[in-house]
Amino acid sequence: MDFLSMIGGATGSLFLTLIAFLVVLTVVVFVHEFGHFWVGRLCGVGVTAFSVGFGPELIGWTDKKGTRWKISAIPLGGYVKFVGDLNAASVPDQDQLDRMPVDQRAISFPHQNVAKRAAIVAAGPIANFILAIAIFAGFNYFNGRAVLEPRIEAVQPGSAAEKAGFQPKDLILTVDGRSIQTFADMQLLVSSSAGEPLAFTVERNGETVALTATPNFVERTSPFGKQRIGLLGVEASRDPSAIKRLTYSPWGALKAAVVETWNLVERTLNFIRRLVMGVESADQLSGPIGIARASGTAFDIGGVYSLVSLIGFMSVSIGLINLFPIPLLDGGHLLFYAIEAVRGRPLSEKAQEIGFRIGFALVAMLMLFATWNDLVHLGTSFMNPGS
Repeated sequence: MDFLSMIGGATGSLFLTLIAFLVVLTVVVFVHEFGHFWVGRLCGVGVTAFSVGFGPELIGWTDKKGTRWKISAIPLGGYVKFVGDLNAASVPDQDQLDRMPVDQRAISFPHQNVAKRAAIVAAGPIANFILAIAIFAGFNYFNGRAVLEPRIEAVQPGSAAEKAGFQPKDLILTVDGRSIQTFADMQLLVSSSAGEPLAFTVERNGETVALTATPNFVERTSPFGKQRIGLLGVEASRDPSAIKRLTYSPWGALKAAVVETWNLVERTLNFIRRLVMGVESADQLSGPIGIARASGTAFDIGGVYSLVSLIGFMSVSIGLINLFPIPLLDGGHLLFYAIEAVRGRPLSEKAQEIGFRIGFALVAMLMLFATWNDLVHLGTSFMNPGS
């Protein structure tokens, strides 16, 4: 009976994880692709297909303007296919373009000027950022935020903070010149700066004191697996007066959401910089399985609220990744358009084809590597269920 209950519980948990994953990915992908679609329609470009997912069509319908809306079998992305595109990656079909009637050229994506094409491509990532800002702004406005002031209750022995000279009751004012309003603000900067010296200013007994600390590397378990972060070694004040409830006007909620979104972008870029420098480990990269685990964990911990919050975080990540200047991604298209704008003519068809092949190889290798990391993390969690 216990065994059957365990199997039933595992099956139910797996089902909820799958549903949560599909909800997160479908919303993020739909918003991204709808950004392309909406701006494309505004620019007068014809749309032949709008798909959430890749592969064989599961369900679909055709609207009055001839766009085939569909949900496809592989829920790991999506695409908008415009008139004149050879495939879902918006590679132009030169043979089709040469034979295209004049009236079709007017609504063909490749025949639009560079500015229109760039706007259509950029609209996908921008839509993701707008979605994240809208989610964070809604949370800020309707729920407010409970925050801790950045005052230190205790300093852990042997920590980076003790070596730097931090003391209990210090109030952190700035980190590397950036104003610190909450304890979480400080944690955000420290966690992404392991092994790098940070300049702190603190208020101590009415005076301003300058300190330099280098956060230690520590490994923590997150929904995405093992994560290496920086740790200063200080504890937040436990005084009830240190807890403040922030409420926002609509404009204030929006501004705070923009700042939160930018912080996520900055933290991601900082991680990539440190990864290239060899400071961070590539085993922290997560793929579809990691996203699925995070979705299930978020739903288990906080229900719909946490799941919507994860959609916001994932939307920032998807928007940013798509802006990387890698052919096949939106950023690669924008790079080609920038070159075209400078040269006064597009790159040759052969050069673009080579670029897209290289881009495909890079994206495929990254996906395989991230999926391998996910499987390793998943295997580790099975071997060490209590960790």
